[in-house]
Amino acid sequence: MSLDLKDRKILVTGGHGFLGNHLYETLLNRGVLAGNIFRPKAEELDLRRWADCEKAVGGQNVVIHLAAKVGGIGFNQTNPGELFYDNLMMGAQLMEASRLAGVEKFVGIATICAYPKFTPVPFKEDDLWNGYPEETNAPYGLAKKMLLVQAQAYRQQYDFNAITLFPVNLYGPGDNFNPGSSHVIPALIKKVADAKKEGRGFIDVWGTGQATREFLYAPDAAEGIVLATEKYDKPDPVNLGSGREISIKEAIETICRLMEFGGEIRWDASKPDGQPRRQLDISRAQKEFDFRAKTDFGEGLAKTIEWYLKSNEPGN
Repeated sequence: MSLDLKDRKILVTGGHGFLGNHLYETLLNRGVLAGNIFRPKAEELDLRRWADCEKAVGGQNVVIHLAAKVGGIGFNQTNPGELFYDNLMMGAQLMEASRLAGVEKFVGIATICAYPKFTPVPFKEDDLWNGYPEETNAPYGLAKKMLLVQAQAYRQQYDFNAITLFPVNLYGPGDNFNPGSSHVIPALIKKVADAKKEGRGFIDVWGTGQATREFLYAPDAAEGIVLATEKYDKPDPVNLGSGREISIKEAIETICRLMEFGGEIRWDASKPDGQPRRQLDISRAQKEFDFRAKTDFGEGLAKTIEWYLKSNEPGN
């Protein structure tokens, strides 16, 4: 049976973040009242603290746990302990507090970084445990994967309705463009924008360009999360993706074309590529709650670039 979210009080952790803002808009479009969506900020409630987790879940029917400490390869290399501890403590404590508070449903958002480094493409959910993650993001990926272990254990022992979703790399308007912590798409857009602004005829890009990724437009991801919240009630993990594999080389060439940048792309092969290949098997999400990504990669990139350029105009 489908869960009617219009009648529920919903906690969205990380609700003011990149994905959180898109999820908030999706819930409003579903008819959920703004007053029924609780989006505490990190400075208001620190989910690494048990007492704040208890405050967060009090009176809530549904918990959608988006909050995470995340970053790109460089950030992951510099802060592995912090990424492991913060993500593990937030997820584990929040789910336990939710169970004790009688929350009706818990939706955990894990990460594609949890998959083994050398996973057969396309990644099937059954492959999650067949090896160790890529080293630069393993602490983050494993901490988030513990949400799956906890959700399955809690369902088995307590009959607690917790599900776990594994979204692929997200991008879209409102993304994090901070070069110290951004992911690949916003990082590349900013590189090109800065080169054009400074009149440089080249950009430097980490790695070889041969690694592949799959990208999901953030509003599509939000739609998938809401559909799963409404319709999915099983212990098995579910991938959320677009089903399209694209090389980093193709991604930056597409960005350069859309931004009308004809300069040289200089590859720094001394920097890591990260996981060699990523593409998801998305058949489970289609079968279980009829999720299919709607936004073409080029269309999504154009909207993301437009948002970034507009938000960085003088006066904004």
